Amino acid sequence: MFETQLIFPLDGWHNHASSLVECPNGDLLACWFSGSGERTADDVRILGARRRRGATRWSQPFVMADTPDYPDCNPVLFIDARRRLWLVWITVLNHRWEGSLLKYRISTDYQRALAPRWTFGEVLHISPDARFIEQVESWLKRLEAQGASLPAALRPRLEVYLQTVRQHARDELSRRLGWMTRIPPLIEGERIYLPLYSDGFSFSLVAISDDSGEQWRVSSPILGAGAVQPSLMRRRDGTLVAYMRDNGPPPNRVFVAYSRDNGETWTEAEKTDLPNPGSSVAALALRTGEWLLIGNDTEQGRHQLAVWLSEDEGRTWRVARYLERDAPGRGRYAYPCAIQARDGTVHVTYSYALERDDLPRDEQGRPKRSAIKWARFSREWLLEGDA
Repeated sequence: MFETQLIFPLDGWHNHASSLVECPNGDLLACWFSGSGERTADDVRILGARRRRGATRWSQPFVMADTPDYPDCNPVLFIDARRRLWLVWITVLNHRWEGSLLKYRISTDYQRALAPRWTFGEVLHISPDARFIEQVESWLKRLEAQGASLPAALRPRLEVYLQTVRQHARDELSRRLGWMTRIPPLIEGERIYLPLYSDGFSFSLVAISDDSGEQWRVSSPILGAGAVQPSLMRRRDGTLVAYMRDNGPPPNRVFVAYSRDNGETWTEAEKTDLPNPGSSVAALALRTGEWLLIGNDTEQGRHQLAVWLSEDEGRTWRVARYLERDAPGRGRYAYPCAIQARDGTVHVTYSYALERDDLPRDEQGRPKRSAIKWARFSREWLLEGDA
């Protein structure tokens, strides 16, 4: 079984960074940000849509969050152990990712109407402590020493990065602002592992709660120059694994890091053999034990969206199928979010944008090129594939 559908028709807005959950009643609920741009566009808001259990179409989009005159971006949906729906997202305060404020809303009434009814909302405060500063400083010294062996053309970029990160680490406001969501958390009972990243630091960390979000603390940083947007998995031996986008210098590869103390500390991120063009990846553990990793399997361009399959918990991977496979310059298919539904099928939403010259235009003259796409497939379809 394999099927795909645009959640709404192609339009002239920028629709990006979707998230997806299955509700207890079997409905699917998706959200994404939509507007005339991203962090610099004050009309960006969080939209959502619902696919009722048994329905063949998605509902019309509705507003999930909109801070007037500020961009709202990078939404994440999840349902906690108490069956509450969470929406976590960022409001960009100064048109720079480094000025992003992490916010959340909670709903207990999200299955009757199309749009959830939010009962509570707050800022999610991220407060790295003095230990964070020490760890970052130590890491920067190692990078500085390694820089002597870099090609001369790369050294100026490294020097700017070292200076920027050092300044951010020492400044209290810079440490507390700019932490952003992208991939939904790993939830194990009352414990929530919410992966976060920063464009200012260009690395990641994890916000951890032991009481379904009543209180939060932060892990040590997942250090790696350009290792951002973590997606978390757990191996049978207890190791947590984080797969990340590569925003750093070449070669462009998916990053990976490990935690052997339940997410409190992390190894330094290292590059895998999997190509990555600087684009988000989504990891998913199937209940049968196989692992999936969905992302763009190129070093440049987002014209291919692959499903990697691992049968040994991420130690080796192969491309099993493609959700999209286009020629360069024809389209961008990226930023997946993946879940396994209770019936065993895998659902993926992702950004879908065409890059063709012959597209129809909307009332403002903008080409209708952008939407969020939904795909559903069975494990059998995946395993029978020959990419």
